[in-house]
This record gives sequence, structure tokens and C-alpha cells, in this order.
Amino acid sequence: MRIACLLIPDLPLHAELRASPELIGHPLAITSGPGVRAEILAVSPEAATYAVHPGQTLPQARAVCPQIEVRIASPVLERTAREALRDVALSLAPRAELADRASGLFVSEGAVFADATGIAALHGRKPDRSRRASAKEKPVKEQHDVERTFASVFHARAERAGLQGFVSLASSRGVARLAARHLALTARLTRASSDHTYTSNHTQEIRTTHVIPPNQEIDFLSPLPIDLLDPDDQAAQALTRFGIHRIHDLLRLSPRDLAARLGPGLLALVARARGEEDEPPLPEPRTTTLEEGQDLEAAIATLEPLTFILRGLVSRLTERLDLRGLGCVELRLDMTLESGARQSRRIGVASPCQDDRVLLRLLRLAIERDPPLAPVESITLLCEGIALRREQLDLFLPRGPSPGALDQTLAELSSICGEDRVGAPVVVDDHRPDAFALKPFKKPKPRGTPAQASNRLGRRGPRLTMRALRPPVPAEVRLSRGRPSHLQSPLSRGRILNAAGPWRTTGHWWSNPTHFAIDHYDVRLQDGTVLRLCFDWKTKRWQIDGLYD
Repeated sequence: MRIACLLIPDLPLHAELRASPELIGHPLAITSGPGVRAEILAVSPEAATYAVHPGQTLPQARAVCPQIEVRIASPVLERTAREALRDVALSLAPRAELADRASGLFVSEGAVFADATGIAALHGRKPDRSRRASAKEKPVKEQHDVERTFASVFHARAERAGLQGFVSLASSRGVARLAARHLALTARLTRASSDHTYTSNHTQEIRTTHVIPPNQEIDFLSPLPIDLLDPDDQAAQALTRFGIHRIHDLLRLSPRDLAARLGPGLLALVARARGEEDEPPLPEPRTTTLEEGQDLEAAIATLEPLTFILRGLVSRLTERLDLRGLGCVELRLDMTLESGARQSRRIGVASPCQDDRVLLRLLRLAIERDPPLAPVESITLLCEGIALRREQLDLFLPRGPSPGALDQTLAELSSICGEDRVGAPVVVDDHRPDAFALKPFKKPKPRGTPAQASNRLGRRGPRLTMRALRPPVPAEVRLSRGRPSHLQSPLSRGRILNAAGPWRTTGHWWSNPTHFAIDHYDVRLQDGTVLRLCFDWKTKRWQIDGLYD
């Protein structure tokens, strides 16, 4: 099994930048609370150049950087950022899982694991038959190149989602997470050394991806510091007292003697250092409910600023829907009011949708119809997603409308005309000529290539197609010897050259309200129009109920 780990070392910072992209490029600090004694949890690279670092208090940070922007860590933004990490992983792998929250030095990190087993079918290259390699070296090299490509794509996709981190790939969750922590630590030290040693024209390259080949995990982990294992305070003090600072120092000792001296809890740390932890397979995603939320700095009482906040929520939500290949079928808007009350709105979507403009318009209409009773302090937007329908293209036929656009058009027509007046006609078991029913419209499947269709047409010959007119068009008909000879109607008027009929259809004679008796004629006028006339014996009226094409 091969596992990829995407790690964000400063998740509170990236969660805030994801919600407020206008802060990108400015000195920014994320604090644990609003008071002056609040501790700084994460800082942006621009703030780090002013010697602002996590662990400082807000007055200390303002003393060295007066123009620093300060935001309080938001649990809602952090939770949605973690879920966005999982969506990024699921866009590349069928199985993914969020890592457990760390403690101590890594309390601010967020990580997700993705199943990277069997990725050669998606990211592998075509075999090069012109070059020959040994039977042992070629598969190993090709697999390593495929995994490096996968890690690069993983990192780039997370960066586009506003989550800049580090990607590592190994044979277990623990080793992949340790390698990603090592990349983050190396990048932090590289930035610090470049700020103090190098000028702006000489910067060191920061490595963001790393692939550990199978059976080489221990060689990679051995020189790493013991702090990357995230031991608790008691275990860290005991290991420091014994002079254990690197993982290879820990692996040299007997696990039995370590457990006897420091307790059996240290065995889990040794198993993590060896990459031998018991790990179940990664689970498949079981939920398609996506959530985005934001705590407002000040309560909002009017529609326009509330729409501005909703635009950002909907934009982030549609980005995650696109990553998962889902469409929104239902929205739920939860608002916490200044009075402490909560209000919810459920908004149905006619067809699976990824268009942020449509979703924002629905939310705005819902708020206009039922505005909140008090100023809003926080907003949470939940979306129920469903897999989008895909179209299998035909090699010989022109491409038709996409299933999503077709569903949206049908939904708009249904809202204008009524759900019972949009669909595909179905012949019903009835003798009445105009009897029909509607069924949900589905794009018909092609019954062959254009060449086959033309062959069928050549064998059968051309056919006339009649378009039924509903309701029928009233007409005035002049008779000659009991047959139609002249027509005047909104569709056509003139002398009738040919008339075939009548064909009489009658039924329901036992019920006066439903009784019908109709004569039909197929006629051709002097202007070339061919249509179908009908005479209703019950109402004594002439009508046109069909046109021939």
C-alpha cells in the first residue's frame, strides 16, 4: 500500500487566507483570542520577516511590526479548511481520510491521507519500446516517476484551492506524515536562513514534495529529530534525559528495555519511527454534504453586505463541488442572530448545479422573501451534493447538449410553464385522437451511425412528419359538393387543391360529457401547405390540428 500525505503546517493561517484572499501578501497573525494576552498561533511569511513568530503575544508582535493585521482563529474556517483538504485528496484518489489533530509543536497543522496505490493508470507514461532497461530497474524507476508526478499534481491542486502545503508519499500513514513534517521544517529553516544570509536575488529553492521508495523508510527517518514523532511532554523529557535526540538513537535501543524503563506507551513511538504502526485501510467517502461558514467581525443587518459574505461562501463551496465532481441539489442556510436565536432556510435546486451565480441568486431570493429578524453574527452554508451525469460522446454524431445544461433548461421551463406541461409525449391506450401523456424527458440514445441511418432512409424512402397543434387552430372552410374546397385560417388561406378523407373517429357514446365524433381530412392548398383539417360533429366547428413537414 502506498499513501500520500498533504500537510498544511499553519492551517489557521491558510484557513483565514482562503476566506479573505485580500489579506494575501500582507503581514498577518492569527491569535488564539481577542485579549492582549492571547498567544499567536500562526503568522504569514511577510510577518515572519519582521521577526514575528508563533508563541509571541500580540503586544510583542505589534512592537516589531506595527502594521500587522490580526485575526482571531476561527473554528468554523478551520473545520471547513480541513474538509477542503479531504476534497482535494478525493479529487485524485478514491479513498482519503483526515489525519487526527496533533498536539504540542504541531497543534496548528492539518493533514489528509490519500490512497496512492495503483496510480500508474492515471499518471503513468506510455511505455517506450525504443529503449530497453533491465527487468529490475525499469519497473522501479517508472513507479518512482509516476509517484513523483502524482505528488506534484497533488500539491498543485491543493495550491489552487488556497491550501499551500507539502506532499510526501510513503508506504504508511505515519512515515508519510513524518516526511511531510520534515519538508515543512526544512522549508521554515530555509526561509529563515535566506532572510538573514541571502539577498533578494539569491534565494534557496524550497522543496515541497518528496517520495520515499518502498523499503527505504528507516534509512530516511533515521537522521530526523525525535521531535517530529510528536511525543508527549513526559516521553520527550525522558528521551532527552537519556541523550536521545535523533530517530536513529531511538532505534538502536531495545524496545523491551525502553518499555521497562520508560513505560509501554513508548512502544507506539518506536513503531511509528520504524513505520510499523497498525493502520487500517483508508475509508471510502460516505457523505456528500459540504459545509462552509464564517464568523462575522460585526453583525450585519442589511442585504447587500450579507450578499457579499454569501458570495465568498458560495464560491468556496462550488470549488469543492468541482473537486468532488458533484452538483448541488439542496442548500441549507443557517444564521446566528445578534439576539442569540438561530434561523434556517432550506432551498431546493431544480437540477444538480455548480454555477455559483445561480446558487447565489437563490440564496438572495430566499433572504429577500424571508429576511432575518435581527442582525446576523455568523453564517453557515450546507450543500447536499449528488454525482453529475456524464455524457458518452459518439464518434459519428455531433455533440448534443451537456446533461447539466439540459437539466437546467428543463427545470427553467417547468418553473415557467408548470411541471405537468414539460416532458416527452407518450401515446396512451385511448381511442381519442388527441389523447397523450407526458413523461420526464431524456436524451434519446442514437440507434446507429449517420451512414446506417441514411441506409435505412434509402430503403424505406422519405416520410412525412406531422406536427400536432395544441390547442387546434380555428378555421373557416367552404364546402363544394360536401367536400372542403376553400380554407381561411391564421396559418394559411386559399383554394384547396387536394383533399383526402374523411376518416371518422368516434367513441365514448355512452357518456355525453366525454363523447366525441371527429372527421379528419388531409388537404393540400395552392401555396403548397399540407395540413390536417378536423370537423367536430359535437361542436359543429372546423379546426386545424396538424401540419405536415
